[in-house]
Amino acid sequence: MSDLTKTPGKTPAETPATPGAAERPAAPEGSAAPVPAVDPRLLVREEGLKGYWTEFTRKVRGGELGSLPVFIGLIVIAIVFQSQNSNFLSASSVANIAVYTSGLGIMAVGIVFVLILGEIDLSVGSVAGVGAAVWAVLNVSNGMNDWLAVAIAVLSGLALGLLHGFFFAKIGVPAFVVTLAGFLGWSGLQIWMMGQEGSINAPTGSVVEHLTGYYFEDKAAAYGLALVAVLAYAASLLLDSKRRKAAALPSRPTSEIVLRAGVVAVLCSVVAYVLNEPAGARGLPLALVLFLAVLVVADFVARRTTFGRQVFAVGGNAEAARRAGINVDRVRILVFGLSGLLAAFGGLFVASLSGGATKSLGGGNTLMLVIAAAVIGGTSLFGGRGKVWSALLGMIVIQSIQQGLNMLGMASEIQYMITGAVLLAAVVIDSVSRRTQKTAGRA
Repeated sequence: MSDLTKTPGKTPAETPATPGAAERPAAPEGSAAPVPAVDPRLLVREEGLKGYWTEFTRKVRGGELGSLPVFIGLIVIAIVFQSQNSNFLSASSVANIAVYTSGLGIMAVGIVFVLILGEIDLSVGSVAGVGAAVWAVLNVSNGMNDWLAVAIAVLSGLALGLLHGFFFAKIGVPAFVVTLAGFLGWSGLQIWMMGQEGSINAPTGSVVEHLTGYYFEDKAAAYGLALVAVLAYAASLLLDSKRRKAAALPSRPTSEIVLRAGVVAVLCSVVAYVLNEPAGARGLPLALVLFLAVLVVADFVARRTTFGRQVFAVGGNAEAARRAGINVDRVRILVFGLSGLLAAFGGLFVASLSGGATKSLGGGNTLMLVIAAAVIGGTSLFGGRGKVWSALLGMIVIQSIQQGLNMLGMASEIQYMITGAVLLAAVVIDSVSRRTQKTAGRA
């Protein structure tokens, strides 16, 4: 019976194992298995300089400009103002830019997180004023310990930010309305706290006075910080390369790591030399050290933590993030809390520069400059895209323009017009970039 089931004229080994198998063309003898397609972008690092240039041109054509416009702008600014005044890149000028950048730059870091979330915070100026007022009233008027007063002032900003986030995330009030109400309400609270005097001066030798008034005169401080920055950057590149190799992903070759670290080393060394060596140099400003510390910690949070990735996810598509299991309300509340905390901390730097807390601290163009710095530095107004370091780049652009115009004796109204034009240009570039990416299918 078993012989009848066999296909006539074929051995069992020649009988098709599955229906339709006989119709499949046999693979040529000795042929290799088909090779899966590989995204050419993953091979960039294996192609050397040619691969990087190809990837760079692809990104530019696709609208992914990154920080390129900012760097070009800084080069143009330096050339123009240095040609008009040879002291623009002097030690004292560079130190002034670093110090005046710090306070508003720290506030801009918080705004970067809010913009990545796809929202806006209009209260940062008044929260900064409240933070400075809290410190002044507790420390100067009531004799509280300096450090404790500073800590309470910063935590008061955190509390106000969390309150904004609660009304936005839990109650559903638009962030624009919540923070606009905060801007008005906290400005009133600031004026009430300052009382009849209107201003409270920072005591000589206080923590707040030292924030922008203290310089590390020892040359080893600036060069040491430059060395630490280079080593930390190189270590981060090596660690990232090790992780990618462990995950069987393309990683940076050693030559690229050395090149990148070398470029950073040159830049850091030049800045350290300018702050230390020329006549009139005062050394490394404490304000710059603190600002860089805030940037490093915030960048780590944004790029290396679950919370940071959740912020980008919510900013890119809140509903998709919610369906992916992210607690969207929690992320929003924490982001506004972070913005308030950094606003209050930055307010102490502003108080240090102005000699103490005043009723008008945080008013004027503070809010506009902080938001402008984040946007000019490359953070998108449309959410889901940006880098913490854009706060530094944007503030350097704004402060460099103001420093250069001051040295040329330009009126403040001219400075406002030029800063407004730069902000508009940054938003136009961002809008055109997003439209180009959509056209290229990369948005």
